[in-house]
Amino acid sequence: MAERGCYDRTMALQTAVARRQFLGRQMTGPGVLALAGLLTDTASAGARENSAVNVASATGLPGLPHLIARAKRVIWLTQAGAPSQLDLFDYKPQLRERFNTDLPNSVRGEQRLTGMTAGQQRFPVCPSVFRFGQHGAGGMWLSELLPHTAKIADQICLIRTLHTEAINHDPAMTLLQTGHQLAGRPSLGAWLSYGLGSENANLPAFVVMISRPSGPTNAQPLHERMWGSGFLSPRYQGVRFSPGKDPVLYLSDPPGIIRQRRRGMLDDVAALNRLHGEADADPEIAARLEQYEMAFRMQRSVPELTDLSSESAAVFQAYGPESQKPGSFAANCILARRLVERGVRFVQLYHRGWDQHGSLPSGIRSQCYDTDQPSAALVRDLQQRGLLDETLVIWGGEFGRTVYSQGTLTATDYGRDHHPRCYSIWLAGGGIRGGTVWGETDDFSWNVVRDPVHVHDLNATVLQLLGIQHTALTYRFQGRDYRLTDVHGTMVQGVLA
Repeated sequence: MAERGCYDRTMALQTAVARRQFLGRQMTGPGVLALAGLLTDTASAGARENSAVNVASATGLPGLPHLIARAKRVIWLTQAGAPSQLDLFDYKPQLRERFNTDLPNSVRGEQRLTGMTAGQQRFPVCPSVFRFGQHGAGGMWLSELLPHTAKIADQICLIRTLHTEAINHDPAMTLLQTGHQLAGRPSLGAWLSYGLGSENANLPAFVVMISRPSGPTNAQPLHERMWGSGFLSPRYQGVRFSPGKDPVLYLSDPPGIIRQRRRGMLDDVAALNRLHGEADADPEIAARLEQYEMAFRMQRSVPELTDLSSESAAVFQAYGPESQKPGSFAANCILARRLVERGVRFVQLYHRGWDQHGSLPSGIRSQCYDTDQPSAALVRDLQQRGLLDETLVIWGGEFGRTVYSQGTLTATDYGRDHHPRCYSIWLAGGGIRGGTVWGETDDFSWNVVRDPVHVHDLNATVLQLLGIQHTALTYRFQGRDYRLTDVHGTMVQGVLA
């Protein structure tokens, strides 16, 4: 019986391989030529069907950028967990008079609540315990928790009316990054790598770094699909850099393997992969070859990039006391500047720990200690080096926080639940109108009163600043043309310089 089972498994494996080979070979036969004759649609942004496969070169798609680009690169300072707009950016002094009163039903309306507060008997209004002040030539209101951001008020555009449909972290972050709440779509960085290509052959076009908070906090998990390539080739996914002696895992040669031997091994593997590719016409094989070669080139470029010993004492002082700790948000901000200096297209920094359902005052103070000074230092550093005009910097999370308290409310302590209807982010640099406040919320920071900005609108604006018409960067997959903004998205003209 055991022999019979082994025989059955072997036959099943052979059948599966034969089927794969048959289907793969059909991709290069007359069937594909006939199919190509039928599928004569012109793919937007120069992306065309090539043997039923969308292709892009290292320099991007033909015809891109569509417009004059205001920015060449992006640094997205992603604050995972949802910072409270009420305690940082959206000043509502009148709420002090409503302390511990019930949020009116007329304001709350039919807003969906999370399971964490849907069962509360009351929804007591909770004003911020932090003071606000006006900063910059335009008098931008900012929390006392952001003294360094206040010093760059004239360089940033504060959007107070960003909104989303998602009310829980994972779908909200997935929507923000990929344009859809369900997993499987390419991230913004992957779309840019696909459309615009890379400016540095020795570094990835898309790099990701994650920092943990320095203080105790509830840090939501992050998944690789947030910076994944979805149905695009894996060559476009983000490459994660980690702290320590091996910033990119498995990049270093094993002990005893010299560079010449590694080169020979890669050449031999490449030859085998080409034979396999010619037999099966699998597009993933070409992507695998490119990744091997990129890894080989990165062996020399990454160690120099991640070695901060050449940075001056003034730089570390500007970025703050955590800047010499590998893996901190501050250290990652310095690395982000070094990456864009070297032509990396898209750098995404995730800082976890903003999910403050309880003890928000102490938790958000700690988070601002980690992020306020380095974020502002990054903007000033880019400006001093002449890079800010061509680098778009974005700071913000996946949704906002409720005006009502979650759990027990006291005069000095409270928590806030998730709130998707309005929240705040800021942008600076390439093409952004500094010193601007865009949008207005109601007295409770619950609903948008003027100039709403959906997540799709934000992504459409980012693409536009990079010279891409968001409706024209598409990819055909399973018979449909997909794009980052799906069928939505409108440019936010008011935030542009």
